[in-house]
Amino acid sequence: MKTDASKWIYILIIAIILFPISYLSDMAEPISPALALFLGLIFAFTFENPFPKFNKKCSKYLLQASVVGYGFSMNLQESLKSGAEGMTFTVVSVVGVMVLGVLLGYWMHIERKTSYLISSGTAICGGSAIAAVGPVLKANENEMAVSLGVVFILNAIALFIFPPLGRLADMTQTQFGTWAAIAIHDTSSVVGAGDAYGPEALQVATLIKLTRALWIIPLALVTMAIFRDKTAKISIPWFIFLFILAMVANTYAGLPAAFGQTMAFWAKKGMVVTLFLIGASLSLKSIKAVGVKPLLLAVALWIAIGVSSFFVVINTVD
Repeated sequence: MKTDASKWIYILIIAIILFPISYLSDMAEPISPALALFLGLIFAFTFENPFPKFNKKCSKYLLQASVVGYGFSMNLQESLKSGAEGMTFTVVSVVGVMVLGVLLGYWMHIERKTSYLISSGTAICGGSAIAAVGPVLKANENEMAVSLGVVFILNAIALFIFPPLGRLADMTQTQFGTWAAIAIHDTSSVVGAGDAYGPEALQVATLIKLTRALWIIPLALVTMAIFRDKTAKISIPWFIFLFILAMVANTYAGLPAAFGQTMAFWAKKGMVVTLFLIGASLSLKSIKAVGVKPLLLAVALWIAIGVSSFFVVINTVD
């Protein structure tokens, strides 16, 4: 009976996100990214996910489709100009977090592959980086689960705390977008936080985060060399190139403004659903499986990149 109830509640929440009551009444507001994630967490802590395989696949591909959809509402020249200042720090932060994470993991006596995966997720783009690097490492199921679990926990927290912190520090939209792209793990929460802060923050955060995600490719190659496995396959985030093509089309192809607005509207809907799905996958069981040391490592790396990037952004980005 509980399983049947969970199925209907799961479907109902997604339906409300896509077609909120606000379409019928001006008194209600569409569900925000943070609220969608919160609903997903509450659902996960109350019920067992009734569609685990669908949830996993849909959250991955819906995220990618939503990011591409956002591209149709972004001007390439303006986006590159506003996001250029964050590109340099991206290089330094990726290398710095990887080195610090591996050293801290060794010092804390955390299994080598687990600390490497957590470092990869923190340095680049959360679960996507872990999913790409894991097969190269030949990481086992437990190592993958622990690394993904700890990154998703912090990723969920970030969506709730970053926008208020940005407003408290009186950050500009460009500053916040840059900071969010560098300091928040997953693309989903980066986009969600940027959207909560403002349209310019959303554009800057998305562009810098996706540029950062391309580091998956060199990281995978370096990982192959370190762990001496030349037979491993590298997972390339092809959707990033589709996102760039969407921006190029919007900038130079003379697409109607209404088209870009419509794509952005449904991209936001897709992203909000994605955050619900991500929240719904983070059960109490998965949190308990993480363990204290991996969580401490992830928190230490998160604080290091969050604090250092905050001060760099505040002092270098207008």
